[in-house]
Amino acid sequence: MLGFTPFKKHANKFNYIPRYYDPEKEAREQRRAELRGERAEDAGREYRPGQYIRTQREARAARHAGTGDRGRTRIFKIAGAMALMLLFIYLLYPRLVNWMLQMQRPVARPVPAAQAEGEFNPYAPIVVVPNDYQKPEAPAAETAEKQAEE
Repeated sequence: MLGFTPFKKHANKFNYIPRYYDPEKEAREQRRAELRGERAEDAGREYRPGQYIRTQREARAARHAGTGDRGRTRIFKIAGAMALMLLFIYLLYPRLVNWMLQMQRPVARPVPAAQAEGEFNPYAPIVVVPNDYQKPEAPAAETAEKQAEE
């Protein structure tokens, strides 16, 4: 009971290492065989000159087989996204801006029928109209005489 404590610092762990199959080890061995130029098909055969180089080249070609297509599809995706953005800017953006500007303009409210007939409503909002009246200017001859007198 000397080392027993009811308060553990960590939970019990079950650490199982597979005895017959280790995926990490198998992947590691496959990479090493690929680097050495060995294949499973060539295990029982006799060595041919250039076999390792040929095997490495075939493995590299198989690994890089899809990279050209990935780059090409990426370029097509970028070009399509740019086309959609230009279409949005050219067609939809001006309409969107006009709609936003129309939303900001004050709405002209119709005059209620009670005010139009002349009936007074003390609770109705007051309509303020700007004064656009300007005095008519005097004819040019009169202004010239006034300036000469002064």
